[in-house]
Amino acid sequence: MRIFIIGYGQAGGRIADAFVEFAKKTRQNFVVNALAINTARSDLMGVKNIPMEDRILIGESQTKGHGIGADNERGAQVATDEIYTIQNEIDKRGTYKIDAFLIIAGLGGGTGSGGAPVLARRIKKLYEEPVYGLGVLPAKDEGSLYSLNAARSMMTLVNEVDNLFLFDNDAWKKEGESVKEAFADINEEIVRRFAILFGAGEANEVGQMVVDAAEVINTLKGGGISTIGYASEEIESKGLFKKLLGKKKDLENLDTVTRITALVRRSIAGRLTIPCDVSTAEKALIITAGPPAELSRKGIEMSKVRIEDIIRGKEVRGGDYPIVKGQRVSTVVLFSGVSDIPRIKELQAIGTEAQEKIKEVSSEKEKEYEELMDTNDTIKPLF
Repeated sequence: MRIFIIGYGQAGGRIADAFVEFAKKTRQNFVVNALAINTARSDLMGVKNIPMEDRILIGESQTKGHGIGADNERGAQVATDEIYTIQNEIDKRGTYKIDAFLIIAGLGGGTGSGGAPVLARRIKKLYEEPVYGLGVLPAKDEGSLYSLNAARSMMTLVNEVDNLFLFDNDAWKKEGESVKEAFADINEEIVRRFAILFGAGEANEVGQMVVDAAEVINTLKGGGISTIGYASEEIESKGLFKKLLGKKKDLENLDTVTRITALVRRSIAGRLTIPCDVSTAEKALIITAGPPAELSRKGIEMSKVRIEDIIRGKEVRGGDYPIVKGQRVSTVVLFSGVSDIPRIKELQAIGTEAQEKIKEVSSEKEKEYEELMDTNDTIKPLF
C-alpha cells in the first residue's frame, strides 16, 4: 500500500520522519511522499530524514515561526488560513501513485491537534483516495489542558477522516523514562506496526496469501477508530542436519503453524496501540511477516477463525508479508471500528473538568480586573 504521509505539528513531524528513516533502512517503498508541517521553525529543523524542501512552515505572519503553544483553536485557524498553501505543496508532489493519505498528529498540543482535522476535511474534498488519521493521545502527566485538547481534536478528526488510528502515550510511556527516550521508543513502536500494515502489499516476494491495498482499505472502510496489536519473535538458526531434515517435511509444518497462531494470540492479548475491548470491532485484518519458509497459510486461516469468534463483525481478512532476509516472524492484527475504549471516556472526563476550571478562572480574573480598575468615577478614561 503506497502512502502519502503528512506529519502535522511537532509529534506528527517526528513520527513522519521515523517512517521515512525506517523505509530507507529496510528499503521498503510504501512511503511515496512525506511532508512535515509546523508553525515552529525549530521543530522543523529537528526533523532529520525528510528533505528541507518537504518541511513546510505555516502561519509565519502570525507566529513569527515560534509556534502557537497548546492553543488548538488557533491551530485550526492557522490551518484554515494556510490551507491553499498546504494544498499547493501536496499537488506539486503528485498523488497519482498513492493508495491513501495518512495524516499524523499529536492530539494534545496546538498546531497538530487544531490543524489535522482542517487538513483532513480539505483533502477529502479534493482527492478520491482515502484519508486516514493517526492521532497520538497525551499521557496523563502532560496536564489537563492537553487532555482537553485531545478530547476536542479527536471528536473532530474522527468525523473528518475515513478511519482514525489512535496511539495512547499513557499506555506506552515507561516509568522513569525521560521525555526524549519515551518519544524515541514510542515512535519506534508506531512505525514497526504500520510498516507491516502498509508495507505488506509492496513486498518484492509473492506470498502464499497476498495482502494488497484493497484488503487494508476494505478493512478500514466504514470509519470509526482502529487499534493495532503486534507480536514478534526471532527465528532460531538451524544447523545443516535440521535443514536437510526440514526439506522432507510438509511445507505447512507443525512448528510454523503453531508459531503463527501463538503470535496472533499474543498480538491480541498484548498492548494495543489504544487499549480497548476488541470484541466490539466491526472488522479485522491479520498480517504475518517474515521469511517465506516461516510463513503459514494454515496458521493464518486458523487465526482468522479464532478472531471471527471474538469480534462483533464477521469480516476478517488475512495474508502474509514475505521478507526474504528477515530474522524475525511478526504478526500485526488490525481491529477496525472498535467502540469500547476506556481511555477516551477518561480523556473526556478530564477535559470536561479542565474546561469548567478554565471558565471559572477566566470569570474570576475578569471580576478581579474590574475591581482593580474601578475608581468610583474619580478618574475618567481617555476614550
